Amino acid sequence: MSKGKIGVSTENIFPIIKKFLYSDHEIFLREIIANAMDASNKLKALASTGEYKGDVSNLKVSVAVDEKKKTITISDNGIGMTADEVEKYINQIAFSSAEEFVEKYKNQANSIIGHFGLGFYSAFMVSKKVELFTRSYKEGSKAVRWECDGSPEYIIEDTEKETIGTDVVLYLDDESADFATQSKVNELLKKYCKFLPVPIAFGKKKEWKDGKEVELAEDNIINNPTPAWTRKPSDLTHDDYMKFYRELYPMAEEPMFYIHLNVDYPFNLTGILYFPKIKNNIEISRNKIQLYCRQVFVTDSVEGIVPDFLTLLHGVIDSPDIPLNVSRSYLQSDQNVKKISSHITKKVADRLQELFNNQREDFEKKWDNLKLFINYGIITDEKFWERAEKFTLLKNVSDKYFTFEEYQKIIKENQTDKHGSLVYLYASDKEGQHSFIEAAQNKGYDVLVMDGQLDTHFINHVESKLKNSRFVRVDSDIADNLIQKEEAKEVKLTQQQKDMLSPVFKSVMPSNGQYYVSFEAMGENDMPAVITRNEWMRRMKDMSALGGGMNFYGEMPDNYNLIVNANHPLVNKVLQQTEEAKQAEIKETVEQITKLTAEREALMALHKDKKYDEIPQAERDKEAELDKKIDELEDKRNKVLEEYGKTNPLVSQIADLALLANNMLKGEALSRFVKRSIELIK
Repeated sequence: MSKGKIGVSTENIFPIIKKFLYSDHEIFLREIIANAMDASNKLKALASTGEYKGDVSNLKVSVAVDEKKKTITISDNGIGMTADEVEKYINQIAFSSAEEFVEKYKNQANSIIGHFGLGFYSAFMVSKKVELFTRSYKEGSKAVRWECDGSPEYIIEDTEKETIGTDVVLYLDDESADFATQSKVNELLKKYCKFLPVPIAFGKKKEWKDGKEVELAEDNIINNPTPAWTRKPSDLTHDDYMKFYRELYPMAEEPMFYIHLNVDYPFNLTGILYFPKIKNNIEISRNKIQLYCRQVFVTDSVEGIVPDFLTLLHGVIDSPDIPLNVSRSYLQSDQNVKKISSHITKKVADRLQELFNNQREDFEKKWDNLKLFINYGIITDEKFWERAEKFTLLKNVSDKYFTFEEYQKIIKENQTDKHGSLVYLYASDKEGQHSFIEAAQNKGYDVLVMDGQLDTHFINHVESKLKNSRFVRVDSDIADNLIQKEEAKEVKLTQQQKDMLSPVFKSVMPSNGQYYVSFEAMGENDMPAVITRNEWMRRMKDMSALGGGMNFYGEMPDNYNLIVNANHPLVNKVLQQTEEAKQAEIKETVEQITKLTAEREALMALHKDKKYDEIPQAERDKEAELDKKIDELEDKRNKVLEEYGKTNPLVSQIADLALLANNMLKGEALSRFVKRSIELIK
């Protein structure tokens, strides 16, 4: 037996391993098993060259747990080590620059392991003592026992071991005792070692006999050494791909289609990516891609490693060119990772284009599930938009699908405004906006359905790409104004009549929003009043609600336009009723407003060519005084008209019809509307 010190130039290596790797301490099992797997593969390679004459048909890694002793043992029948190799590979870690790399990488936990061959030493994240029993494949080699308690001191001595290979025994410390259970180790093996290329045995298979569980002689192999992505695409059937998907996601709905990645230049990349059915929840669908390095699990959080929109795909990517244990920031800046990311984006776009070209009908059937993914890619990845423009589809309210190029040809003649802009009309709620859709269709317009989670962002993005084009929601204005082809028709109401009707209609509008009353010369067969929302403001609020970084708009109250049809007989009837009921009462106030307004306009005419500081202070004060008096008189007039409006059932009925058409009449207000409707038709 001999004793010695591990070849490091500082004695704080183990505390640093424990401290800085603690957040990822469960990877210790992956690291030790990965070493065992390497030992097995090396022996197989030696056998293939004739350097090793023994049998390599039953290479495997075995894992055992002793819950009483709090130990985990990882055994392999691989290449093994001699005493000199233990000295070289176990004791002389990190060469002569241990102190330098510890200082350099102490804040990058995952960079220590992997970059400096410290996989074995990850065992000390969870162990108070580690024993190693090993025997080399070389003829005449003696078995060796090595022991270390987490300090730089170690013991190495000869021992007895019948078979070649290595056993690593971890004596777990008190903080990590929870790892010494069958269930926890099984969980870690399933997570990190599910597809390692060497069989991993964890206990024996069991079955029920005579009402009790009986252990069999056969090993319980917990992994699939030859997963689908490691095989040639030509050797796989559709059923094989679906079987593998169920192996990855046992409870998931069957995917729509898949892509098999198989690249060996200029980098090595294999994998299978599946297109899941995604409806309207991005977050739930994220991070279902598993990243592997030579079949060793690395992470299932690939956000930042692949383009953001690709995190919606499911499946596996495997590349030895992606370092096994490095920080996310390293991965994001690694040139190979960037090349791999770009390649996957291209392959995804190519696959979608192929499906569109060859299976258009099937592509359209799957569009509603593909749309969120493709829109997300277009918004977040400039190169993807360049590829996706040709197969991105627009769906109209009649459930017909068009590419942008196809749709432009259909609407160009009828939906180009007086400024030469092509107007894409759309609805975000096919049922709730039915009356607006119908009004637009009556004018010969086509209406798209844009009801997806990302459609507001998508519209803004696409508008910046398409020349002389804009999107307008059908409820943002009356049908006549959605696509302006000529100057608006003149409203025949006088300004005094508008001023009389505005407070009457405003008085009956809901208090949970701001309503601005305006008048339009619509047809007699159109609605007496319509509620619309400003396109730009609504979009800003929608984007704010989706986390678009526009919180200012999200905090603003909802703004609506109540557009009153000045040509409708019912509106003229309301005007007549109001004049008969209140004109005499407000006559004097209106006359005073008219007089003061004329006086103010005359004063302003004197100032029109002057800068503000050129206007005498006395005249400024006079103007401010007139404004104040006019405001007071208008408030006085409006209060009288508002009180009247609240008592006029026809006004309430017209307003409620407008609200009802927008699906905004609910609860008690809807009940009142029903009762009032019954009274009006008696």
